[in-house]
Amino acid sequence: MTDAPPFSDPKPSVERISLLARRVLEADILLPKFQRDFVWTRKQILDLLDSVAKNYPIGSVLLWQSTTALENERSIAGLQVKERRPGYPVNYLLDGQQRLSSICGALYWNPDPSDGASVWNISYDLKLRKFVHLSTLEASLMHHIPVRLIPDPSAFFRRVAAIQDAELERRADQLFNRFQDYMVAAVTLGDISIHEVAPIFERINSTGTPLTVVDLMRAATWKPDFDLRDSIDEILSVLDQKNFGKIDRKTVLRTVSAAAGFGFSIENIDRLRELETGRLRDAVDAVEAAARRAVDFVTQQIKAPTADALPYLNQFAVLVEIFRLIPSPTYVQYAAIHRWFWRTALSGYFGGWNTGQMSSDRDAVKAFAAGETEDIVVGLTMPRGDVWRTKQFRSNNALSKMLALMLSYAQPVDLLTGQSIDVGKALSWGNDKEFHHFFPRGYLADSDIAAGKANIVANIVMLTSVSNIAISKKAPSIYLADIIANNGVSELRRRLKSCLVSDAAFEAAMLDDYDGFLSERSATLQEEAMNLVGTSAEAAENADLERSIAEFMGDLFDAPNATDPIFDDEVEPVDRYSEN
Repeated sequence: MTDAPPFSDPKPSVERISLLARRVLEADILLPKFQRDFVWTRKQILDLLDSVAKNYPIGSVLLWQSTTALENERSIAGLQVKERRPGYPVNYLLDGQQRLSSICGALYWNPDPSDGASVWNISYDLKLRKFVHLSTLEASLMHHIPVRLIPDPSAFFRRVAAIQDAELERRADQLFNRFQDYMVAAVTLGDISIHEVAPIFERINSTGTPLTVVDLMRAATWKPDFDLRDSIDEILSVLDQKNFGKIDRKTVLRTVSAAAGFGFSIENIDRLRELETGRLRDAVDAVEAAARRAVDFVTQQIKAPTADALPYLNQFAVLVEIFRLIPSPTYVQYAAIHRWFWRTALSGYFGGWNTGQMSSDRDAVKAFAAGETEDIVVGLTMPRGDVWRTKQFRSNNALSKMLALMLSYAQPVDLLTGQSIDVGKALSWGNDKEFHHFFPRGYLADSDIAAGKANIVANIVMLTSVSNIAISKKAPSIYLADIIANNGVSELRRRLKSCLVSDAAFEAAMLDDYDGFLSERSATLQEEAMNLVGTSAEAAENADLERSIAEFMGDLFDAPNATDPIFDDEVEPVDRYSEN
């Protein structure tokens, strides 16, 4: 590989920061599309303004002057940027976006009456000599000077004149002059080919506010006709129609890397820079088709209605690769994929998904797709049965999500009414209002049971909020006896079974024996989990699984589009992430 040809000497200059901000709004300085989003926090914005007010250095900006027409952002900090003049050279901003965006937003924000809580609603407190965010546009204290008045001298000094305090007026003058005169070093590059721009951008953005791997690879692979992040967002837009739009960009990037022939790890992803645009686009297209199939599998087979219901998002990355290599699995292959999902979920395999696992998983999927193995071979260890009575129930906990999916399989009904629970609503995890304690927390607290022990996974069932309120803090022996009196013991046992509460657990509950209940419920949950996990022979004997897969494959065979049997053209309208 030859060294890149040298570009012309950089042209250093020193410019007023107010002028740089105006150049951005006048479209003389443009933000190329491969720039990342604005990510600074409110504190970072205030710290920058404080540095300017105190004449501290804030670093230089790097510009690339070119007549090349690149896609650029049409707004910055919510402010519209003017149309660029065709044929005239412009300056693309390579380094300094967060800082210039903050200056533009603070100085030139045009408030909307309903937007008082905007991040750009900033004033300078002349008494405290500090910048503050305000939450309203209503008249503020006189010694609070809105920063947006600084570019307009007449408006600024009219506000200052009303203060009638000599010392505060002096401080206001000092603030105004500082922002008018503050100088920033700007370095302008010229005569650089477009292919050299992305590597430069990536190199200079490797420090400071960290870029995500998606940001970096977007820059490294960017071409005028290809934007990796936009391509990922298009995939997510398709998935959003199936309520899976919350899959994060990094997970999709892993799938693109695997589809390109590399793998799931950061090191694999970095190799995307080696590919021509055509191969990148092919990988993206393959991922979109496979992701659709993966979504249909998890919604219909696993009963996960949204990305939030998945125990681990990285499971989805591997599923996409599975369905890329096997677009139309056989019945036996579907059963194996099914077992793989439950095994990796229950074992917590993806909780610490490292580079070695990523490599072995890719090899295992390839071997499975080639027919070399009957299962997707994964090195994992199943947890002991007592995990259900030792782990806390939390919405971001993989074991809790496993319980929720298992309950959805059982088609739970409400204990008090016998009506079917809306498992789709519960598994959306927008809130956990459909999950409640079989032994009420209030009852356990009155029985001197610690709050932590009350929230054990084995004590959780799906129950409507109305029924939960009706049960309140009653002892199980009382509210269960009421159900028996109204509906009979056989009906109660049917309802309990749908909630994965066995007869033995029911007997313990009627004695208000919490430890006994946890022990028996844990045994039931473990048995149900191991049934889903299974071995090849056991899974083939599972009638529910057979029926589920048969129905799913029947849908495929009845689909109108032979090239894409899972989706027709009218599609109905996820830390769980690994850092490796």
